[in-house]
Amino acid sequence: MLHRARPGRGLSRRVAGLVLALACVCLVALSLGPVPIAPGRLLAAIGNATALADYEHAVLWQIRLPRIVLALAIGAALGIAGAGMQALLRNPLAEPGLVGVSSGAALSAAAYLVLGTGLVPVALGLPLASFAGAAIAAWAVLRLALVGGRTQVATMLLAGLALNAVAGAGIGLLSYVADDFALRAVTLWMFGSLARAGLADLAVGVPLLLIAATWIGLRARALNALLLGEAEARHLGVDVEALKRRLTLAIVVAAGIAVALAGIIGFVGLIVPHLVRLWVGPDHRLVLPLSGLLGALLLLVADTLARTLFMPAELPVGILTALVGGPFFLALLLRYRGGAELS
Repeated sequence: MLHRARPGRGLSRRVAGLVLALACVCLVALSLGPVPIAPGRLLAAIGNATALADYEHAVLWQIRLPRIVLALAIGAALGIAGAGMQALLRNPLAEPGLVGVSSGAALSAAAYLVLGTGLVPVALGLPLASFAGAAIAAWAVLRLALVGGRTQVATMLLAGLALNAVAGAGIGLLSYVADDFALRAVTLWMFGSLARAGLADLAVGVPLLLIAATWIGLRARALNALLLGEAEARHLGVDVEALKRRLTLAIVVAAGIAVALAGIIGFVGLIVPHLVRLWVGPDHRLVLPLSGLLGALLLLVADTLARTLFMPAELPVGILTALVGGPFFLALLLRYRGGAELS
């Protein structure tokens, strides 16, 4: 049964606390790194540009700030896309990679790194190749799931699992024939990293991420109706087939662009929506925006730890999210092994 959320003073305080925590983490992330800059000096530089040296300005504007903005955008998009996917499948164990986005992008990126790096510069070719792979994989899954003019969610899930297996075999074959340099590049990309963040990523990728996430967020009432079942949603005036197709497309765009810009960063789309529902209940008017906030916070914390734990070396952020997400996913499997759905 879908319970109506009761936002009150307590919820408002918690949301304000989440926003404050996000602001504090942003300040800490700007401060930490091989070139440390005290938070007080950062705040002083807001009104006085001469408070920082030229090299510190360069570090902030060319390295840290683009990376932080990209982490926030990708984390928010993955959190919202995960909430949308779980509502679409009515299953709290679902996440955007189930429709083949991540595996398709990984296969295409591996093919580019092993076979085609001489054709297009890596800075342009790698994100283009990975997004093209994500789009093709998602298109194939959607076509297979279209039965009698209707999108069969169970068929979509099975097609995604089959595509993941095929893509895994393809990546294994490419890794087998790759030279040492290409093999290392493929491995590092698949771990996920925000180290390549630049102004071009912000100019192109971030607006598309925000558009896709916003579109999903505006479908909160329709997703609430869908939780009651497809027949009930139709009685409430929801065009269920159109919603499923468009929602899947928006999820593919959000997840595909995230993978194209940062590689595979797993479990954010799984963990975040589940935590938010435990916090505020199943009402998507709250779940979607809070999943965006918490996803942004989680990924920014993970990326800050990834680049500062072993300075000057850097961990791929996907390793940290997997270290947290793997045990969390096992806990969810134990809780929902009876086949429970969102309620």
